[in-house]
Amino acid sequence: MRPLGKTWRRTGGVRTARARRAGRTAAAGAACAAALAVLTAVPAQAGDAGPGGRAPGGRAPAWALKDTGASTVRFRGLAAVDRDTAWVAGTRGTVLRTTDGGASWRNVSPPGAAELQFRDVEAFDARHAVVLAIGEGEASRVYRTDDGGATWTESFRNADARAFYDCLTFFDRRHGLAMSDPVDGRFRILSTSDGGRSWTVLPDVGMPSALPGEAGFAASGQCLVSAGPRDVWLATGGAARARVLHSADRGATWTVTDAPIPAGDPARGVFALAFRDRGHGLAVGGDYRADQPSPSAAATTGDAGRTWRPAGTPPPAYRSGVAWLPHSRTAALAVGPTGTDLTTDAGRTWRTVDTGSYDTVDCTRDHGCWAAGEQGRVARLER
Repeated sequence: MRPLGKTWRRTGGVRTARARRAGRTAAAGAACAAALAVLTAVPAQAGDAGPGGRAPGGRAPAWALKDTGASTVRFRGLAAVDRDTAWVAGTRGTVLRTTDGGASWRNVSPPGAAELQFRDVEAFDARHAVVLAIGEGEASRVYRTDDGGATWTESFRNADARAFYDCLTFFDRRHGLAMSDPVDGRFRILSTSDGGRSWTVLPDVGMPSALPGEAGFAASGQCLVSAGPRDVWLATGGAARARVLHSADRGATWTVTDAPIPAGDPARGVFALAFRDRGHGLAVGGDYRADQPSPSAAATTGDAGRTWRPAGTPPPAYRSGVAWLPHSRTAALAVGPTGTDLTTDAGRTWRTVDTGSYDTVDCTRDHGCWAAGEQGRVARLER
């Protein structure tokens, strides 16, 4: 990483706004360069490239696998706090936490949750986190911890047999939403204003009607994502058209736009979204069935989701998770069961950089990127 250049103009010891902006620009550029260097120049021993042993083009892989000791668990929920701290949530009611960069993991699963399927986790730090269990009726639940998983409080249990919750997102430490597949023809939104300690179902008068067969995919915890204090997006599939819904008022009212990603089947649609700010976003998905192709399985927006454009060179297969690289305006990762892809032009073109299996990916401001998936796989991006 290039050292941060600090250009100072002093008047009575005060740093000017121009100098502060210059410093931030230099820091962002250095961070982006460092992240890209990780992806293109990692030593061979740093990670696992999956079935091929090496990433395409002969380059060494970028992901370094961390031994979670949970080979029978599939982790689709991931919350990266920083390079040292991350939470993962998955099958068999399992929640793990690391605070040493993945060198060791603590099983912090909620008691009595072994029959539940955790598909999303949102963490505020090493001690405070919220996890979502998915399923019909009472299988959909939310738990919160304030002590690193030593104890948990069940803060929501779905009592409506027609509801099936898929994803969580938080705008800040207090305000968050969860989404359910349509009930009475509209997606259902659950809201909290106290950090997940209590939840309220929002009125659906501002929610557009769902298409026949439309639903969300609980594949990576990224079917409901937010950026900034009020903007949130919801990804759909399973219907004749894949769509993305957007709310600029924390879920009170929504608009909807078609996405140019394969649809027309219950297994196809938009599986994951990522927004680096309220305007610029990425969508990935396709057909999750291993024997089916997924052409045109990525798209971009530059206007908060009002319009979406297909990627010129999309990932070669279905992708279930996507994340912007730290501090970058152009670089992002997409992951799925057959590999990891990198874009360096804000989603217009993608190239495969690893062939290991991952379901979800998350990056942090201190240059930490984590991925998680089947057979207890968790990895961190390393030099």
